[in-house]
Amino acid sequence: MKPFDYVRATTLQEAAEAHAARPGSRYLGGGTNLVDLMKLGVETPGTLVDLSRIPLHAIEELPGGALRIGATARASDVAAHPVVRARYPALAQALLAGASPQLRNVATTGGNLLQRTRCTYFQDVSKACNKREPGAGCSALDGIHRDHAVLGHSPHCVATHPSDMAVALAAYDADVELYATGGTRTVAATAFHRLPGDHPEQDTEIRDGEIVTGVLLPAAAPGARSRYRKARDRASYAFALASVAVVLDVDADAGLVRRVAVAFGGLAHRPWRATTLERTLTGSAPTPDAVRQAVEAELAGARPLRDNAFKVALARNLACDVLGALARSRT
Repeated sequence: MKPFDYVRATTLQEAAEAHAARPGSRYLGGGTNLVDLMKLGVETPGTLVDLSRIPLHAIEELPGGALRIGATARASDVAAHPVVRARYPALAQALLAGASPQLRNVATTGGNLLQRTRCTYFQDVSKACNKREPGAGCSALDGIHRDHAVLGHSPHCVATHPSDMAVALAAYDADVELYATGGTRTVAATAFHRLPGDHPEQDTEIRDGEIVTGVLLPAAAPGARSRYRKARDRASYAFALASVAVVLDVDADAGLVRRVAVAFGGLAHRPWRATTLERTLTGSAPTPDAVRQAVEAELAGARPLRDNAFKVALARNLACDVLGALARSRT
């Protein structure tokens, strides 16, 4: 690991000013991803600006039923919070599936959103990687890409985003709160992460110097049910081959879908919000045939690579199972 300077900030303004004064600096939350990448030589910041002393750890209910989760709230605290478990169970399930207990006790909400791909070529500085070094090429295209993207990838990058939490936040229509010295703003969780396009080095829509201060979950619909499921190579801590977060609201009298939100993980460079599936199923009875047709309509645009076509069937079966289970639980 290369030497670096360290600044412990106590306010957002202090952190932003320290970052601006030191080109090439990075913000530090729990460090469960950033420090690993520094050890590998992938990240080489000249300065780490520690945010852990800034009071951003609160999980608080807001007027109208919304929930705000601070950026330094630990994954273990969010997963165990009674409001999260009761109103946003897919988020709790995603966090529990996303890491070991030891990591959940350290990892932060903001750091989870900003974690980088686990593509082995990105993590190996001896291999070509456009995400790590723009213009270098993508070793995964002709290499080992079983775990890589089947949706939304480009000739420049086929990596997937590793977060489980971000998939659930996308399904819940959460917003990401950002702070900079020039002001604050929010970005929808569905738009926060980017597809690779011609610039795979740009993981998110965050601007230089901005700090994630929290995520805002809208009030849960009274009759909606939600669930997160993940398929992986082993039952213990592992990244998703495919995952799905579903929020389903069915009119109890008419038996028709009032609203459905579905997000896939493990399939793309960002959590993949299944808008085609949602449009197809809304207003219909969630029968097994209707569900399957909607899921297949969404996945019709998949472009699997040489070795990962199985992901399309895996994602289809996951989504059909979760949607079917939620639909049956309404009766």
